[in-house]
Amino acid sequence: MQDHERRVLDWLAAREARMLALIADLVNIDSGSRDKAGVDAVGAALRRFLEDHGVACETLPLAAYGDALRARVDGPEAAPILLMGHRDTVFPKGEASRRPFSVRDGRAYGPGVADMKAGLAMNAFALAAFARCGGAPAPLIGLFTGDEEIGSPGSRPLIEAQARGARAVFNAEPGRPSGNVVTGRKGGVFFRVEIAGVAAHSGVNFPEGVSAVEELARKILAWSALTDVAAGVTVNVGLVAGGQSVNTVAPQASCEIDLRYVEPADRDGLVAAITRIAERCEHPRARGAIAIRGEFLPLAQSPAAKALFDAYAGAAAQVGLKIEGEFTGGCADSGFTAHVGAPTLCAVGPVGGKAHSPDEYLETASLVPRAQALALTILRLGAA
Repeated sequence: MQDHERRVLDWLAAREARMLALIADLVNIDSGSRDKAGVDAVGAALRRFLEDHGVACETLPLAAYGDALRARVDGPEAAPILLMGHRDTVFPKGEASRRPFSVRDGRAYGPGVADMKAGLAMNAFALAAFARCGGAPAPLIGLFTGDEEIGSPGSRPLIEAQARGARAVFNAEPGRPSGNVVTGRKGGVFFRVEIAGVAAHSGVNFPEGVSAVEELARKILAWSALTDVAAGVTVNVGLVAGGQSVNTVAPQASCEIDLRYVEPADRDGLVAAITRIAERCEHPRARGAIAIRGEFLPLAQSPAAKALFDAYAGAAAQVGLKIEGEFTGGCADSGFTAHVGAPTLCAVGPVGGKAHSPDEYLETASLVPRAQALALTILRLGAA
């Protein structure tokens, strides 16, 4: 192992306690996707850490969502390597005080501890390691965004811009409970549907009404019929609301739909089918409207991405990790970077599980080895 590699790996090996301290700071800040102040507070904590370690940072402002934070460690003129992570969580305001960061029996707990505040800390320490230990073999860009859990509506253009021309992209979503990384993900499209009916008294003049709830019920059955589990296509109506009162023919109803698919070629046909069902009503006086509220693109493993995985798995083996690739039905920002042609590897963050639940956990023993595997991969890519 070369001297530069040894210095970087040794620097990381000595900092497990400090990694945990930074994760604790981040977890104990509420940062739900719609909580701009909280998401920005997490960004400020990361910026303080990075600048204290000699890493240059800049804020990329977003009016409606948490600002993006971009960090940079200079390297020889070459295509940059991008390290990504999102600062937002799915949890409501106050969750951090109800369930603050804690460690028990080798696992850390708290809202967003694995998804993905541990990954943010790992990326920050990787950037700091290169800044402190002789520089990077290629320019390193750290991009810390704030709206991934709602489809990255503000951050997607920034992510795609940073990924274009990148030599490699590492997304620090949590490593799988198996210890593996993610080499493939489904795409996802998220819709909101509004149905307008006609109100009427349910006892006095029932025939004059048009039930939006009844229209929506028929549509739900039609949408569900589009599901093809064998092909990796699922259509889930996850939220439903409607009606005015129990004795009123419902004048309105609404729902939200989650579409998942594997093959990029399937996307347009499925969206068109869902849209047709939404807009065509059985009763001539009912109306349906649909809008896409968010979208993720699928992550498919290109030949360049396969080579990147092989490089990562080889580096991981040198620090004692056996890594394989997994496919998951979950979506992530890695689909955007793959879409613009950047070789991408996802879920390189520390290992955790049960994300989005009160039982979410982080395997603390995975912090240093996963950071070392990432750093060694970067060093080997630069050497190549």
